[in-house]
Amino acid sequence: MELQLIQSKIYDLRGLRVMLDFDLALLYDVKNFRLKEQVKRNIERFPSDFMFQLTKAEWLELIANCDNLPENAKFSPVTS
Repeated sequence: MELQLIQSKIYDLRGLRVMLDFDLALLYDVKNFRLKEQVKRNIERFPSDFMFQLTKAEWLELIANCDNLPENAKFSPVTS
């Protein structure tokens, strides 16, 4: 993946620079559910500040402000 493409997948949320799970899955060429599965199975390998879940309000704001999200991401269910 080109550096510019990767940089376009980095968002500012909660004052942090983050990448979304489906973008990381694409980067590593795995299915998103497999990425999440492996994180859950190996949670002790990840520092506590490695990930967080967006609130519904944060997700809606991200969708409203980022026109480079894939169309199917805009309709993903959000918990919380």
